[in-house]
Amino acid sequence: MGILPVLFSDGQDARSTRRKKVFVGWVVGWASCPSYFWTGKMPVPQEEKKFLWDGHPARPNYFCNKSMESRIQAYLRFAASQQRDTEHIGPFLATFSPHTTNPYLNYAIPEDGATPSLADVNALIAAYSDRDRQPRLEYVTKLAPAVEEALISAGFTVEGRLPLMICTPGSEKLLPIPPEIELILPVSDDELLGTVAAQNEAYGEAAPSPEDVDSLRKTLAAGGIAVLARVAATGEPAGAGICTPPQNQTTEIAGIGVPAAFRRRGIAGALTARLLREAFDAGVTVAFLMTLHEQEFRVYTRAGFSAIGSEGCANDEILHISLPPQ
Repeated sequence: MGILPVLFSDGQDARSTRRKKVFVGWVVGWASCPSYFWTGKMPVPQEEKKFLWDGHPARPNYFCNKSMESRIQAYLRFAASQQRDTEHIGPFLATFSPHTTNPYLNYAIPEDGATPSLADVNALIAAYSDRDRQPRLEYVTKLAPAVEEALISAGFTVEGRLPLMICTPGSEKLLPIPPEIELILPVSDDELLGTVAAQNEAYGEAAPSPEDVDSLRKTLAAGGIAVLARVAATGEPAGAGICTPPQNQTTEIAGIGVPAAFRRRGIAGALTARLLREAFDAGVTVAFLMTLHEQEFRVYTRAGFSAIGSEGCANDEILHISLPPQ
């Protein structure tokens, strides 16, 4: 989405990068990584052992863990391929929406450990240019550290570095629902319309179309989860968010938006907490998301999310990088 300007969560002007990816009816899948927390390379301190479950640490922010990064990147790679045309170009998986030039629905992801040549990058640029799309990438920086330099050398510029955060069962927090607000799982046509309407208003977009509502319905049918915040007395939409269809016990929380009239009440946090509860009840063991501004980071931290990488390790990030229009 070229980092669309949005007014996110409880009132900070933010830039969302996940908004347009939520209503596409994803059906995703990828190889399970059973050692997604513990790599065996770092001893578990005695005081941390009480946080173990299923043999894995339940406090992922303690570990610098390539397994988790690879798991999330694999999810993103597969999910980006759904509902889009794809092409392998050198070490890149390029995805193209057949319906829109929106840059957040047209981007490439490199292979882990990719070392692209100038010819690879030029071929990637040509593939997007030939389709009237902006050459653009989204990926976990740490998994392909050589890619950024190659792209910068070819004229790409960094749009943003988004901290990657995760939450696992037992880490979520119970946050209060603001007075006069109720949270529901939308089912009826009116509720689905209200969900999309709340997000579109929060993100400065046009009123939802029937296609938007149908896409949300397909996402829910594929296993996605949506939560709508509304005024209990009137039913007026006051915010909404979604979990992408879980696969191999993993989901992404995305598209949390609160219209201007309802900000700074704690609705974004309440939505996040409810989405986590619903996801974990459905069997999810890892929920992840990305943030750009400190306000978002604080909201998600209160809900139980933590950044991957700490205790002497740099936090993991998703790099958004693109070639400016010529």
